[in-house]
Amino acid sequence: MSFKNKVVLITGASAGIGATTAVEFAKDGADVAIVGRNEAKLKEVAQQCQKFGVKVLTIKADISKENEASTIVKQTVDKFGKLDILVNNAGILKKVEISAPELLSVYDEVINTNLRAVIQLTNLAAPYLVKTKGNIINISSGASKTFLQNSAVTIYGLSKAALDHFTKGTALELGPKGVRANIVAPGPVRTAMMDANGGEENKNITVLDRVSEPEEVADVIKFLASDKARGVTGAYYTVDNGVVIKF
Repeated sequence: MSFKNKVVLITGASAGIGATTAVEFAKDGADVAIVGRNEAKLKEVAQQCQKFGVKVLTIKADISKENEASTIVKQTVDKFGKLDILVNNAGILKKVEISAPELLSVYDEVINTNLRAVIQLTNLAAPYLVKTKGNIINISSGASKTFLQNSAVTIYGLSKAALDHFTKGTALELGPKGVRANIVAPGPVRTAMMDANGGEENKNITVLDRVSEPEEVADVIKFLASDKARGVTGAYYTVDNGVVIKF
């Protein structure tokens, strides 16, 4: 696949799936805008992307803060003149019991990152994506479809289920204007987030008895962003080694 002359904006790109996706798009010729909270790690990812001769914009921002998220799309368009692909990848997983006193504060934190920021960025990006007949890939989770043995991820799953619904609504509304929107739902992926939540033991919740590498998720994201998927919108693609069918 070639993404030459395409501009891709990726949130949560300082590590994990987002960082790998940025590098993979760069390999295929895309200019990339990468967003994250860790400036040092963003610079490392940028250096990896620049090895492929593409232009890179690093944006240090916490997308859960409306004022920081509000300038991301403008900075990207100011730098590259357009936007073709928006990958809403940034997300947080915080476990909390329904009876816990901190439930609502955790809910606010998770929703602000996993859902509200996506809605804000989609709203800001939509006019530019209409111009380029571009597309959106939102990174969800198998937790949007199933409950993982009462592991206190109800709020996380709720945020991702709402994200799925928003993505399908976006696909329905923007489709007539030439913009596609799709969902990629990973299961356990070898990232820092997984390491902080059970590590390799996460393979036990899969059918295939394995965890994925970030490149596997990036491959599906690139497929959905490409012309090979020009007839795909409002779709839900799992890269979960069978988690959803197991539970």
